Amino acid sequence: MKFSSARPGCFLFLACCFLILPHESRAQTQTPLPIMPLPAHVVQGQGQFMVDGKFGIALQGYTEPRLTRARQRFLDTLSRETGIPLWHTAQFNQPDFTIQTTGPSDPVQQLGEDESYRLEVTPTQVKLTAANPLGVLHGLQTFLQLVRTTPQGFSVPAVNIDDQPRFPWRGLMIDVSRHFIPVPVIEHDLDGMEAVKLNVFHWHISDDQGFRAESKKFPLLQDKGSDGFYYTQDQIREVIDYAHDRGIRVVPEFDMPCHTTSWFVGYPQLASGPGPYQIARHMGVHSAAMDPTKDSTYKFLNSFIGEMAALFPDQYFHIGGDECNGKEWNANPQIQSFMHAHGLANNAALQAYFTARVQKLVAKHHKIMEGWDEVLQPETPKDVVIQSWRGLASLAQAARQGNRGMLSTPYYLNLDFPTSHYYLADPLGDQAATLNPEQAARILGGEAAMWSEYVTPETINSQIWPYLAAVAERFWSPQQVRDVDSMYQRLALVSWKLENYGLNSGADVDVMLQRMSGDPDPVSLKVLASVVAPPSGYMRYRLEGGRSYTVFTPRNRMIDTVPPESETARKFHDLVQQIVAGQATPQQWQQARQWLTLWRDNDAQLQPLLVQSELTKELVPVSHDLNQVAAMGLQALDDLQNSRTVSAEDRQHNIELLKSAEQPQAVLLDMIAPSVELLVQATRTE
Repeated sequence: MKFSSARPGCFLFLACCFLILPHESRAQTQTPLPIMPLPAHVVQGQGQFMVDGKFGIALQGYTEPRLTRARQRFLDTLSRETGIPLWHTAQFNQPDFTIQTTGPSDPVQQLGEDESYRLEVTPTQVKLTAANPLGVLHGLQTFLQLVRTTPQGFSVPAVNIDDQPRFPWRGLMIDVSRHFIPVPVIEHDLDGMEAVKLNVFHWHISDDQGFRAESKKFPLLQDKGSDGFYYTQDQIREVIDYAHDRGIRVVPEFDMPCHTTSWFVGYPQLASGPGPYQIARHMGVHSAAMDPTKDSTYKFLNSFIGEMAALFPDQYFHIGGDECNGKEWNANPQIQSFMHAHGLANNAALQAYFTARVQKLVAKHHKIMEGWDEVLQPETPKDVVIQSWRGLASLAQAARQGNRGMLSTPYYLNLDFPTSHYYLADPLGDQAATLNPEQAARILGGEAAMWSEYVTPETINSQIWPYLAAVAERFWSPQQVRDVDSMYQRLALVSWKLENYGLNSGADVDVMLQRMSGDPDPVSLKVLASVVAPPSGYMRYRLEGGRSYTVFTPRNRMIDTVPPESETARKFHDLVQQIVAGQATPQQWQQARQWLTLWRDNDAQLQPLLVQSELTKELVPVSHDLNQVAAMGLQALDDLQNSRTVSAEDRQHNIELLKSAEQPQAVLLDMIAPSVELLVQATRTE
């Protein structure tokens, strides 16, 4: 790890609320389409194109098997969305949807290839044109998101879209070392990435807790360093091919010289310490480090990098390079003598020496090296790409120095921030104001990151989706697209659409709640789960400082189950803001009262059930506090609606109780309490 509500529901009525202005304008100046990411340019037409059993589609111009497979995937998804068996009939019907492709993309997808497309929809036909298959893939996903339910049937609004990405590097990093993530889960995420136009899968394959790729030259890496959980080379090729079909590059990361404990279980001669080494079971930063002073280390790495460079076709090869604490180097007399003899003043200089030698090995095997912030030194070759976990200032420094880079740290999906936190963070943020145009052009985009200390194959997708769609919009759409309310409305629709790709995070949560309670329909537990959330940032690490987490610790508590953001609590907060501003409608007052009544009364139903399961006992005070908070909210609503005054002492007492309720219990936050505090603060005192 680089330190630095319920799932949004599907609100079908929203689809008819998003209208396109009847003239050409940039996406940020008009009422947006109900899709993510928003296109660069949109022009509304008149009417709608109907999707029914007569729908036909044809490829024209350049064709290749990838386009044929993309057409079939498109039809499969459209069939799931409409219930019409278009997966079979559409390629035989008279085509009213034509795909015109000018020519091929590069055999191995390159950074910066043309990904633009034009989508023209009229009431009678659809035409998708693109320079190469990459644009076709993106245009097909835009069409799928535009499909809506109307009184006349399924349709797409008449529209002309000219679209291209803002950044060429738009990625998702998944850490498969701390918790191994099986191929089917990875492939589901690749499907979702295609849906929201991301184009780089950064595969964090090795770390202290596991080495997850098969090496035929050094088989002890996986035989002793993986607990038997690793990807065979055939599986890796399968994932690469799967991603390539979806317009996604696969960049591998083999972290070095630190985060390498799992390497040393089979090959201790690489290490700086005396060993013996075992796979790391606990999380955090470990001291194991490669020995940068031995020629044998580089001989090993030359052979290993050559093998992996042949396996992974992408032009870029990530060597990690982060979080070396130097303890093993400090304790090794031979390393200290080497540093003295070579004039290396400190561990940063020693790591720079290591990085320079590894960079030459990567280049020897015809790859461009990528690394985290620590690999950037004054002498770092300019073609090395820097991935910044330290933030915008570090990224800007790399750009000023002449290196290209991308931003990651604001987009750590494992840290449970609200979606708006990710959405408003920009790779060309405030620090970019200090860059000239040439320097700013070196910022390639960004990557969301899913570090897996606290996620498993069961829980990872409810942490990634649908929130990653908001990050994807930041990387694709014009910089001025920043309307948070619009983002949340569209995210609800995209969340529903993603279910057609097997990404139903709400169903995953339901299964886990059923297991926790032993109840096939734990209604009262769902009510509680809908209004709590994990603490953001690294608070969980601090709150559970006394809990010994290992890779084998079950992740089956409520903290592991609920999504990062409570959609219900966010909507309640919006209602409360309308109420305290004096702008709420009678319906909004009624909705607030209904919710508060539900939360107040839920405790009586839930308490007898919580004590029946070891996994839910810790929720007893959480449910009790929700009851008390909701009761205070109802009283505050009555006082506000009836213009009653309260004593200053009583109001202050309630505010103090609410602030106490806002503190974590069972490592969960009551997301209703801050909104109720706003209600109480709005009441008048005597």
